[in-house]
Parts: sequence; structure tokens; C-alpha cells
Amino acid sequence: MSINPNESVAVSPSIPHHRKITFSHLMNKYGMLFVLIAMVILMSFLSDAFLATQNLINIVRQISFVGIIAMGVTMVIITTGIDLSSGSVVALVSVVAASLAHPGEYPLIIPIAAGLCIGICTGFINGFITAKGKIPAFIATLGMMTAARGLALLYSGGRPIGNLNESFLVLGKGTILGIPFPIVMFILIGIISHLLLSKTKFGKYTYAIGGNEQAAKIAGINVDRYRIMIYAYAGLLTAIAGMMLTARISSGQPSLGLMYELDAIAAAVIGGTSLNGGIGTIPGTIIGALIIGVLNNGLDLLGVSSYWQQILKGAIIAAAVLLDSRKNKRA
Repeated sequence: MSINPNESVAVSPSIPHHRKITFSHLMNKYGMLFVLIAMVILMSFLSDAFLATQNLINIVRQISFVGIIAMGVTMVIITTGIDLSSGSVVALVSVVAASLAHPGEYPLIIPIAAGLCIGICTGFINGFITAKGKIPAFIATLGMMTAARGLALLYSGGRPIGNLNESFLVLGKGTILGIPFPIVMFILIGIISHLLLSKTKFGKYTYAIGGNEQAAKIAGINVDRYRIMIYAYAGLLTAIAGMMLTARISSGQPSLGLMYELDAIAAAVIGGTSLNGGIGTIPGTIIGALIIGVLNNGLDLLGVSSYWQQILKGAIIAAAVLLDSRKNKRA
């Protein structure tokens, strides 16, 4: 009986090839989660204080503000957009909400409603200029970044606004069943945003726009309308984070939110959101935010200079973008 030598060549590599594909898929899907777990384990060995319950709570509470902003930014990036105005909108929301939250002047709903309206309106303007004006998102949101920061300084006279109502301070300092309110909101908004992006028509259209805008238009999707809605939702989440942060520090600050837009973008990109659009998840962004939080906290506990922290954070972002680029080339 003769043996065809080609048969042995075709069959023998199949098993290791199958294993390689499985491992690659596993790393693509859960790679950042493995990185987060590895960082937690490493930091627990390097610092005895890291795994203390209060320290872990502090990590999540500190990153919750940026994490909430990053969820909205994730949706924007999925559509191949960008939002550079988040930090400045935080400042504008902060001073306006704080000015309406003095004891005995207005009910709690007034500063909250004002802050939410500012966030939605700035997001709407970003989306409208990008969608209807056909101006690149980078330019449109850069303009909003400058304008919102200027408005915050003008409104407050460049000074902090203090003397806030106790009921407003609950947004940043209160607890629900012993869990800090910002963490509760972080979890709740994470669940809502995940369901919105993965289970609704809004989410499907978001991915469609980012995957192929022309194909989305041909399929009958009103791309401009949904792009505006996405930016407005990002503005809403920014406003929520801004008010909680204001309550956390007990004052409205026109300088609040500096570099928050970059941290939010970093959390999204580290979490697997592609700058080329069409790819990204809310759980991934949450993991990205937690990686930043663990890194910052762990390096603080180890007494590492803030300068080195910025360098390491930049290196992680660059590595995440490089990984994303390589995945896109393979695809």
C-alpha cells in the first residue's frame, strides 16, 4: 500500500496550528484582563498596603470619574471620532452646578439638571459640528475644549465656588449600603452603557457607522442623527462625572478636569477600543480604567515620582495603540 507524502504534511501541523489560533483568540479577547490581574498580583507583592480593603475601594473610587467619561468616549471612538473636550466640560459643569448648589437657595434637582443640560448641549454641539458641518472631530472637540474652559473661567471669575449644600455633597461623598456613591454610579452606568452598546439598535448602529459609514448610509441608517446622539450621550456622562467630582472636592473649580480627556481616551484604547473605529466594548474600557487606577495607586504606594508615572502611562498607551495597529494589519 502506497502512502502519499502530502497527507502527512497536511495533517501533522493541524494540531499546533489549532492551538495557536485558540491562544491568539484568547489573548485578543481577554489580554487586558490578564494584564490587570498580573498587575494586581505584582503590586500585592511589592506593597503590603495594596490589597487593603480601603485601598482597593480608593482605587475604584478615584478611577470612577474618568471611567464614566471613558464609557462615552468609547462610543465616540467606535464611530472613528474623538472627544478632546471632556476635561473642559467637567470644569464648566463643575462651576455652574456649584453656583446653584448653595444651602437654602435651590432644590437639589436644579444644579443637577443644569449640569446635565450643559453636558448634553456641549456633546450635541460637538456632534452637530462633526456630522452636519463635516468638520473633523479632532478640530470640533478641540474648539469645544478651549471654549468650555474659557466659559468656566469667565463664569467663576477664575475662582473656586464653595459653600455647597450637604445634599449635593452626597453625590461625591455619600454611600449606598456602605459603597461610595461614585462607585455605585460607575457600576450602574457601566451596566447601562454596556446594554446600550451591545443589546440595542443604538449600539448596532454605532458599530455600523464605525465599521463602514458609507455602507451604513446605504443600509438606511441616519448617520448624522446617530453621531449627534452618541456625542450627546458622551456629554451626559461627562456631566455626571463632573458633578460627582465637584461634590467629592466640595467646590466648583474652573481648573477641574485637566487631562481627563486624555485619561479617558487612554482607558478606552487600553481596553481594546480601536482608533480606526468599529471595535470596542464597555467592559474593556472598564478594565482599561482599572489598569490606569492600579498603576497610579501602586506607583504612589511605592513612592515612584509622578514624572515616572506619566512616562509609564504614556508607554502603556503607545503599546496599546501599537497592538491595535498590528491586529488591524493582520485582519
